[in-house]
Amino acid sequence: MTEQQIRFDDGASYERMMGVWSRLAGDVFLDWMKPGSGLRWIDVGCGNGAFTELIIRRFAPAEVHGVDPSEAQLDFARRRRPDGPAATFHSGDAMALPFPSDRFDVAVMALVIFFVPDPARGVAEMARVVRPGGEVAAYVWDVMAGKGTAAPIQSEMLAMGLTPPRQPSIEASRIEALQQLWADAGLDAIETREIEVQRTFDDFDDYWTTTLLIPNLRPTFEAMPSRDKELLKTRVRARLPADAAGRITCGARANAVKGRMAG
Repeated sequence: MTEQQIRFDDGASYERMMGVWSRLAGDVFLDWMKPGSGLRWIDVGCGNGAFTELIIRRFAPAEVHGVDPSEAQLDFARRRRPDGPAATFHSGDAMALPFPSDRFDVAVMALVIFFVPDPARGVAEMARVVRPGGEVAAYVWDVMAGKGTAAPIQSEMLAMGLTPPRQPSIEASRIEALQQLWADAGLDAIETREIEVQRTFDDFDDYWTTTLLIPNLRPTFEAMPSRDKELLKTRVRARLPADAAGRITCGARANAVKGRMAG
Protein backbone atom coordinates (compact mmCIF):
# COMPACT_ATOMS: atom_id res chain seq x y z
CA MET A 1 0.00 0.00 0.00
CA THR A 2 1.26 3.46 -0.88
CA GLU A 3 1.46 5.74 2.15
CA GLN A 4 0.39 9.29 1.35
CA GLN A 5 -1.82 11.77 3.12
CA ILE A 6 -5.13 12.22 1.36
CA ARG A 7 -6.48 15.74 1.73
CA PHE A 8 -9.67 17.44 0.55
CA ASP A 9 -8.90 21.15 0.24
CA ASP A 10 -11.14 22.24 -2.64
CA GLY A 11 -14.83 22.48 -1.81
CA ALA A 12 -15.96 23.04 -5.40
CA SER A 13 -13.99 20.05 -6.73
CA TYR A 14 -15.30 17.91 -3.89
CA GLU A 15 -18.85 18.96 -4.73
CA ARG A 16 -18.44 17.83 -8.32
CA MET A 17 -16.57 14.66 -7.41
CA MET A 18 -18.49 13.46 -4.34
CA GLY A 19 -21.43 15.76 -3.60
CA VAL A 20 -23.86 13.83 -5.83
CA TRP A 21 -22.64 10.46 -4.54
CA SER A 22 -22.89 11.68 -0.96
CA ARG A 23 -26.50 12.79 -1.36
CA LEU A 24 -27.51 9.58 -3.17
CA ALA A 25 -26.21 7.41 -0.34
CA GLY A 26 -27.13 9.98 2.30
CA ASP A 27 -30.82 9.95 1.40
CA VAL A 28 -30.99 6.17 1.84
CA PHE A 29 -28.97 6.42 5.06
CA LEU A 30 -31.28 9.05 6.55
CA ASP A 31 -34.38 7.07 5.54
CA TRP A 32 -32.89 4.16 7.47
CA MET A 33 -31.99 6.25 10.52
CA LYS A 34 -35.51 7.74 10.75
CA PRO A 35 -34.53 10.64 13.04
CA GLY A 36 -37.12 13.06 14.30
CA SER A 37 -37.24 16.78 13.60
CA GLY A 38 -36.04 19.50 15.93
CA LEU A 39 -32.95 17.56 17.06
CA ARG A 40 -29.41 18.75 17.79
CA TRP A 41 -26.94 17.21 15.32
CA ILE A 42 -23.17 17.04 14.91
CA ASP A 43 -21.81 16.17 11.44
CA VAL A 44 -18.25 14.92 11.99
CA GLY A 45 -16.00 15.37 8.95
CA CYS A 46 -18.62 17.57 7.32
CA GLY A 47 -16.34 18.54 4.43
CA ASN A 48 -18.02 21.04 2.14
CA GLY A 49 -21.41 20.66 3.83
CA ALA A 50 -23.15 18.39 1.29
CA PHE A 51 -24.48 16.00 3.94
CA THR A 52 -25.11 18.82 6.43
CA GLU A 53 -27.36 20.47 3.87
CA LEU A 54 -29.24 17.19 3.43
CA ILE A 55 -29.90 17.01 7.18
CA ILE A 56 -31.26 20.56 7.22
CA ARG A 57 -33.42 20.11 4.13
CA ARG A 58 -34.98 16.87 5.30
CA PHE A 59 -35.30 17.09 9.08
CA ALA A 60 -35.53 20.73 10.20
CA PRO A 61 -33.04 20.27 13.04
CA ALA A 62 -32.88 22.62 15.97
CA GLU A 63 -29.18 23.00 15.14
CA VAL A 64 -26.39 21.30 13.23
CA HIS A 65 -22.70 21.69 13.96
CA GLY A 66 -20.29 20.57 11.26
CA VAL A 67 -16.67 19.79 12.16
CA ASP A 68 -13.83 19.36 9.65
CA PRO A 69 -10.04 19.95 9.60
CA SER A 70 -10.05 21.65 6.18
CA GLU A 71 -10.63 25.42 6.25
CA ALA A 72 -11.16 25.44 2.48
CA GLN A 73 -13.94 22.88 2.77
CA LEU A 74 -15.49 24.77 5.66
CA ASP A 75 -15.44 28.02 3.67
CA PHE A 76 -17.40 26.30 0.91
CA ALA A 77 -19.84 24.83 3.45
CA ARG A 78 -20.50 28.26 4.95
CA ARG A 79 -21.15 29.78 1.52
CA ARG A 80 -23.53 27.12 0.28
CA ARG A 81 -26.30 28.11 2.75
CA PRO A 82 -25.79 31.82 3.49
CA ASP A 83 -29.43 32.26 4.53
CA GLY A 84 -30.10 28.74 5.77
CA PRO A 85 -31.05 27.85 9.36
CA ALA A 86 -29.25 25.85 11.97
CA ALA A 87 -25.80 25.09 10.53
CA THR A 88 -22.58 26.25 12.20
CA PHE A 89 -19.19 25.03 10.99
CA HIS A 90 -16.08 24.53 13.10
CA SER A 91 -12.47 23.65 12.40
CA GLY A 92 -11.69 20.55 14.43
CA ASP A 93 -10.45 16.99 14.75
CA ALA A 94 -12.76 13.96 14.70
CA MET A 95 -10.66 12.42 17.48
CA ALA A 96 -11.01 15.46 19.79
CA LEU A 97 -14.37 17.12 19.17
CA PRO A 98 -14.62 20.69 20.49
CA PHE A 99 -17.84 20.12 22.46
CA PRO A 100 -18.82 19.03 25.98
CA SER A 101 -20.26 15.63 26.74
CA ASP A 102 -23.98 14.92 26.16
CA ARG A 103 -24.29 17.99 23.91
CA PHE A 104 -26.16 16.45 20.93
CA ASP A 105 -29.07 14.17 20.09
CA VAL A 106 -27.46 12.71 16.96
CA ALA A 107 -23.85 12.31 15.80
CA VAL A 108 -23.16 11.27 12.21
CA MET A 109 -20.04 10.62 10.15
CA ALA A 110 -20.68 10.53 6.38
CA LEU A 111 -18.00 8.93 4.15
CA VAL A 112 -15.29 9.81 6.68
CA ILE A 113 -14.40 7.03 9.09
CA PHE A 114 -11.73 5.45 6.87
CA PHE A 115 -9.88 8.78 6.83
CA VAL A 116 -9.76 9.03 10.65
CA PRO A 117 -6.29 7.89 11.83
CA ASP A 118 -7.76 6.16 14.88
CA PRO A 119 -11.38 5.20 14.08
CA ALA A 120 -12.03 3.87 17.59
CA ARG A 121 -11.18 7.28 19.06
CA GLY A 122 -13.42 8.95 16.51
CA VAL A 123 -16.38 6.75 17.41
CA ALA A 124 -15.70 7.19 21.12
CA GLU A 125 -15.75 10.97 20.64
CA MET A 126 -19.08 10.83 18.80
CA ALA A 127 -20.49 8.71 21.63
CA ARG A 128 -19.12 11.13 24.23
CA VAL A 129 -20.88 14.18 22.80
CA VAL A 130 -24.26 12.44 22.39
CA ARG A 131 -26.77 12.40 25.25
CA PRO A 132 -28.10 9.16 26.78
CA GLY A 133 -30.66 7.70 24.38
CA GLY A 134 -29.19 9.63 21.45
CA GLU A 135 -27.99 8.09 18.19
CA VAL A 136 -24.53 7.62 16.67
CA ALA A 137 -24.36 6.59 13.01
CA ALA A 138 -22.08 6.50 9.97
CA TYR A 139 -21.81 5.29 6.40
CA VAL A 140 -18.70 4.72 4.31
CA TRP A 141 -17.88 3.38 0.85
CA ASP A 142 -17.17 -0.36 0.81
CA VAL A 143 -13.73 0.09 -0.75
CA MET A 144 -12.32 -3.13 0.68
CA ALA A 145 -14.80 -5.03 -1.49
CA GLY A 146 -14.02 -2.92 -4.56
CA LYS A 147 -17.36 -1.11 -4.40
CA GLY A 148 -16.16 2.48 -4.06
CA THR A 149 -17.06 5.27 -6.45
CA ALA A 150 -13.72 5.03 -8.28
CA ALA A 151 -13.62 1.22 -8.54
CA PRO A 152 -13.34 1.01 -12.35
CA ILE A 153 -10.29 3.30 -12.46
CA GLN A 154 -8.67 1.81 -9.36
CA SER A 155 -9.10 -1.74 -10.68
CA GLU A 156 -7.45 -0.89 -13.98
CA MET A 157 -4.62 0.97 -12.25
CA LEU A 158 -3.94 -2.12 -10.15
CA ALA A 159 -4.05 -4.31 -13.26
CA MET A 160 -1.38 -2.05 -14.79
CA GLY A 161 0.84 -2.47 -11.72
CA LEU A 162 0.01 0.91 -10.17
CA THR A 163 -0.86 1.33 -6.50
CA PRO A 164 -2.76 4.54 -5.75
CA PRO A 165 -2.82 5.55 -2.07
CA ARG A 166 -5.57 4.05 0.01
CA GLN A 167 -7.49 5.57 2.88
CA PRO A 168 -5.38 5.41 6.07
CA SER A 169 -7.97 3.38 8.00
CA ILE A 170 -9.39 1.42 5.08
CA GLU A 171 -10.17 -1.63 7.26
CA ALA A 172 -12.80 0.43 9.07
CA SER A 173 -14.94 0.42 5.91
CA ARG A 174 -15.84 -3.26 6.37
CA ILE A 175 -19.33 -3.77 7.79
CA GLU A 176 -17.98 -6.17 10.44
CA ALA A 177 -15.41 -3.58 11.50
CA LEU A 178 -18.08 -0.90 11.84
CA GLN A 179 -20.21 -3.15 14.00
CA GLN A 180 -17.24 -3.90 16.25
CA LEU A 181 -16.28 -0.22 16.55
CA TRP A 182 -19.81 0.64 17.66
CA ALA A 183 -19.87 -2.24 20.14
CA ASP A 184 -16.49 -1.26 21.57
CA ALA A 185 -17.79 2.29 22.11
CA GLY A 186 -20.55 0.90 24.32
CA LEU A 187 -23.44 1.64 21.96
CA ASP A 188 -26.67 -0.35 22.17
CA ALA A 189 -29.22 -1.51 19.58
CA ILE A 190 -26.53 -1.65 16.88
CA GLU A 191 -27.71 -2.25 13.33
CA THR A 192 -25.83 -2.38 10.02
CA ARG A 193 -26.85 -2.39 6.39
CA GLU A 194 -25.53 -2.01 2.86
CA ILE A 195 -26.55 0.93 0.69
CA GLU A 196 -26.43 0.46 -3.11
CA VAL A 197 -26.59 3.58 -5.29
CA GLN A 198 -26.11 4.47 -8.95
CA ARG A 199 -24.97 7.71 -10.55
CA THR A 200 -25.38 8.66 -14.19
CA PHE A 201 -22.83 10.86 -15.99
CA ASP A 202 -23.51 12.79 -19.20
CA ASP A 203 -20.86 10.81 -21.06
CA PHE A 204 -17.57 9.03 -20.50
CA ASP A 205 -15.55 12.26 -20.39
CA ASP A 206 -17.86 13.58 -17.66
CA TYR A 207 -17.25 10.41 -15.64
CA TRP A 208 -13.50 10.46 -16.32
CA THR A 209 -12.78 14.08 -15.43
CA THR A 210 -15.08 13.98 -12.40
CA THR A 211 -13.68 10.78 -10.93
CA LEU A 212 -10.06 11.81 -11.44
CA LEU A 213 -10.67 14.69 -9.03
CA ILE A 214 -10.43 12.12 -6.20
CA PRO A 215 -7.22 13.02 -4.33
CA ASN A 216 -5.92 9.46 -3.95
CA LEU A 217 -6.20 8.88 -7.72
CA ARG A 218 -4.99 12.16 -9.13
CA PRO A 219 -1.29 12.04 -8.10
CA THR A 220 -0.91 8.49 -9.42
CA PHE A 221 -2.53 9.42 -12.72
CA GLU A 222 -0.53 12.62 -13.14
CA ALA A 223 2.73 10.72 -12.62
CA MET A 224 1.95 8.26 -15.41
CA PRO A 225 3.57 8.59 -18.86
CA SER A 226 1.21 9.93 -21.52
CA ARG A 227 1.03 6.59 -23.29
CA ASP A 228 -0.02 4.83 -20.07
CA LYS A 229 -2.61 7.50 -19.35
CA GLU A 230 -4.25 6.83 -22.71
CA LEU A 231 -4.09 3.09 -22.14
CA LEU A 232 -5.72 3.45 -18.74
CA LYS A 233 -8.49 5.59 -20.21
CA THR A 234 -9.11 3.03 -22.97
CA ARG A 235 -9.29 0.18 -20.46
CA VAL A 236 -11.70 2.04 -18.18
CA ARG A 237 -13.90 3.05 -21.12
CA ALA A 238 -14.23 -0.61 -22.08
CA ARG A 239 -15.57 -1.37 -18.59
CA LEU A 240 -18.28 1.29 -18.80
CA PRO A 241 -20.56 0.89 -21.80
CA ALA A 242 -22.65 3.93 -22.65
CA ASP A 243 -26.39 3.92 -23.25
CA ALA A 244 -28.00 5.08 -26.49
CA ALA A 245 -27.64 8.71 -25.40
CA GLY A 246 -23.96 8.26 -24.51
CA ARG A 247 -24.57 8.36 -20.77
CA ILE A 248 -22.49 6.32 -18.33
CA THR A 249 -24.07 4.79 -15.22
CA CYS A 250 -21.90 3.56 -12.35
CA GLY A 251 -22.77 1.88 -9.10
CA ALA A 252 -21.23 2.05 -5.64
CA ARG A 253 -21.96 0.47 -2.29
CA ALA A 254 -21.68 1.93 1.18
CA ASN A 255 -21.74 0.17 4.54
CA ALA A 256 -23.78 1.84 7.27
CA VAL A 257 -24.05 1.45 11.03
CA LYS A 258 -26.16 2.99 13.76
CA GLY A 259 -26.48 2.56 17.51
CA ARG A 260 -27.94 4.24 20.58
CA MET A 261 -26.35 5.59 23.70
CA ALA A 262 -27.40 3.70 26.81
CA GLY A 263 -29.65 5.46 29.26
